[in-house]
Amino acid sequence: MYLPTMFKEESVERLHGFIRASGLATLVTQSPAGLIASHVPMLLNASPAPYGTLIGHLARPNPQARGALGEALAIFQGPDAYITPSWYATKRSTGKVVPTWNYVAVHAYGAVEFFDDPARLLDVVTRLTNRHEGRRSAPWAVSDAPEEFVQGMLKGIVGFAIPVSRLEGKWKMSQNRPVEDRVGVVAGLNEEGENAVAALVGEATRD
Repeated sequence: MYLPTMFKEESVERLHGFIRASGLATLVTQSPAGLIASHVPMLLNASPAPYGTLIGHLARPNPQARGALGEALAIFQGPDAYITPSWYATKRSTGKVVPTWNYVAVHAYGAVEFFDDPARLLDVVTRLTNRHEGRRSAPWAVSDAPEEFVQGMLKGIVGFAIPVSRLEGKWKMSQNRPVEDRVGVVAGLNEEGENAVAALVGEATRD
């Protein structure tokens, strides 16, 4: 990922927090036939330090589940929004402005291990379910389904683990613009309902 210093996020704690708060991620691997990508939810284990291990699962018929060559890449994306130069004070003073796009992205790299041990797969799907059902007033649990049915479903998936060897984070939130331009960006984004991006630009301005 292209990482100008002003947009680079190096705090492992913040990067881990972002990964844990994310829903869907993109898993990219190299196969003999070329690059292949799948969109899957993932969990993060804290060990081994410092970057931890990503875990998830793929459908067994997915060609990506048959193995990977070299490193895998997991991409986590956050809030993003188009930034019009009309919001910049600089537009009114010099006119020397262009549009851009603000976004947050985290890239995690590492060798991927695939597994189909039923106990390990059950742990992965149970943890994923508990994570996403836990906020509901009447959460569904894996144990709500008949055990025989669950065991049959587990035969249809392949688990993966990626011990993360490299972690990159990019918070591109107008840090390269003068403060008065950033103030205009925050106001414009809020007016258009892009409140999550507006909050991050405001945070970068305060920093």
